[in-house]
Amino acid sequence: MLCAGEWVTITDTKGHRKSIKLVAGKVHHTTKGGLAHDDIIGQPEGIVVTTVGGLQFLVFRPLLNEYMVTMPRQAAVIYPKDAAQIIMRADIFPGARVLEAGVGSGALSLAMLRTIGPSGLLHSVERRAEFAEVARRNVEQFCGGTHPGWELSIGDLAEITLEDQYDRAVLDMLAPWDCLEKVSQALVAGGLLCCYVATTTQMGRVMDSMRAMGCFTEPMALEVSVRDWHAEGLAIRPGHATSAHTGFLVITRRMAPGVDAPMRKRRPAPGAYGPDYTGPVPRNVAAEHMEANRRRAREMG
Repeated sequence: MLCAGEWVTITDTKGHRKSIKLVAGKVHHTTKGGLAHDDIIGQPEGIVVTTVGGLQFLVFRPLLNEYMVTMPRQAAVIYPKDAAQIIMRADIFPGARVLEAGVGSGALSLAMLRTIGPSGLLHSVERRAEFAEVARRNVEQFCGGTHPGWELSIGDLAEITLEDQYDRAVLDMLAPWDCLEKVSQALVAGGLLCCYVATTTQMGRVMDSMRAMGCFTEPMALEVSVRDWHAEGLAIRPGHATSAHTGFLVITRRMAPGVDAPMRKRRPAPGAYGPDYTGPVPRNVAAEHMEANRRRAREMG
């Protein structure tokens, strides 16, 4: 039964959702009259309640994917479609020790906390205290209190001291390449690193930085698109709520200590590391450039 103090999601006949906290005697006001919380408290999930103006609402406990996109926020959230891929591609498992940098409003934190369970550890690092506070409230609201496996630190990942070794690391920050050295030291051998970046420029630079370090495997990059569909009688078409680009995921694995990943045999595209390129140069590309410079020097006499 639904109890006072719980959060529920109410959905109208047009599909508009709203999360409310049940309080005895309180009324939720809509454009078509009030909805009494007492009509919900003590009832099972899946009921239909009606405002005094005749507007009907479905009532359920909130699903995680619904809560992630409707919860209060100060920073942009990682949407469920990307969070689901991060959980799978980074192979986050129950009991895992995970390092997260860039908490935002706590959406991905919630997804990972549900996955690792009470026996795991999620160490989240956020530079801005106001973002961290919003994330803390969102997590505690959905979990009904503090999560036993969550540690939230305020500060810069590049500057804080990491006491633990981690199975997985997820970076959602502007310049993840600045923290790759620190993350490589904190990850166990075979551990996975996932970077979430917004632009192709960021994606390219973080991938080249991983290649240049040598202690990571060849990185893989992807983006996720989800397409809703509308089906009613003969009217079958893509939905209006299709979610296309939100960000890129870059995923790699940590090599064993002292072991460098084999250099790629595939040659980069012509001009990929031309005179205008200012980022890190992968080891095999650097060797090719040195050999090309030697050839030009010999030709010039």
